[in-house]
Amino acid sequence: MTALRVGLVGAGPWAEAVHAPALAAHARTELAGVWARRPEAAAAIAKRFGGAGYEQVDDLIADVEAVAFAVPPAVQGALAVQAAAAGRHLLCEKPLADTAAAARAVVDAAEAAGVVTAVMLTQRLDPDIEEWLAGLPDGDAGPDTVGLGRWLSGSLLGGRYAGSAWRQEHGALLDVGPHVIDLLDAALGRVTRVAWAHRDEPDLWRFALDHAGGAHSSVTISMRIPIVPSEIEFGVFGGIGDHRLSARAADPVACYGRLLDSFAAAVAGDGPAPVLDVARALHLQEVIEQVQAAVR
Repeated sequence: MTALRVGLVGAGPWAEAVHAPALAAHARTELAGVWARRPEAAAAIAKRFGGAGYEQVDDLIADVEAVAFAVPPAVQGALAVQAAAAGRHLLCEKPLADTAAAARAVVDAAEAAGVVTAVMLTQRLDPDIEEWLAGLPDGDAGPDTVGLGRWLSGSLLGGRYAGSAWRQEHGALLDVGPHVIDLLDAALGRVTRVAWAHRDEPDLWRFALDHAGGAHSSVTISMRIPIVPSEIEFGVFGGIGDHRLSARAADPVACYGRLLDSFAAAVAGDGPAPVLDVARALHLQEVIEQVQAAVR
C-alpha cells in the first residue's frame, strides 16, 4: 500500500511534538516535507522526522497529496483555501481560521475541490471520551436535561505553549473552547444558540448554550488558573440520566494517529469521510463568534 504523501505547514512546538512524529510513524502516511516561515526550523524538523525542508509553501503544496497545518488560525485559514484549490486533502487544527467567514471559505474551497478533510479535535479522539459519549442515549437531549463543561488550566502561565502569540491574545476561548463546545454538542445535540456569555480575569470565560432538542449547558474555561494538572470535567444530568466524566488532557500523538487512520482510509476510498471535518470546525467557530459577540 502506497503511503499518502503529506506536507506539514508549521514548525513550532505543536508541529514538532505532535504532527511530525505522528505523520512519520503512521503506516499509511509519509511526512514528505515541511514548510515554515523560518526555513531553518522547517529543515530541522524534516531532518529529524523525514522529508525535505521547503523555502516556499507553494512548492510544498505542489509536491504532496495532503497538507497538515500546525500554524495560527489566520495563517491556516488562508493556506487551507490555497491547498484545497490545488486539490490537496486537508488535515487542519482548531480553530479552523480567525473568523467564521474565513472558516466558511475553507469549507467552500474543500467542497468545490472534493477533497477529504479532517480536524484535530483531540478530546473527541480519546478512547475514554469516545466510550463516555457512546454510553449516552441516542438522539438530542430534551429540555429536562442540562450539561456542564469545565476546563481550567495554567498552560498560558508557562510551559511549552505559553509563547504562542495567538493563544496569549485569544486565550482559552479559541484554544480549549472548541473542545468543550464540541463535546457538549456531541453529548446533548447541536448547539443552536449562545444564551449568555461573560469574561473575567484571569482569562475566565463563562457561557451558556442551548441545544437542538431543548437541553441547556454551561461552560467555564480558563488557561490562566495556577493549577497542575488541568481540571477537565463534563456532565450530563436529568432526563437522560446522570453521566459524569472527569477527564484528562488527551495524548495528542495517539489521538492524531487515530485521526490519520480515518483520514488515510477516506483518501484511499476504503473508509467513510471523517466526522471531524472542516464543516464541523465551521460550526464550532460560529458558536465561538456568538460567544465573543455576547461578551462584547
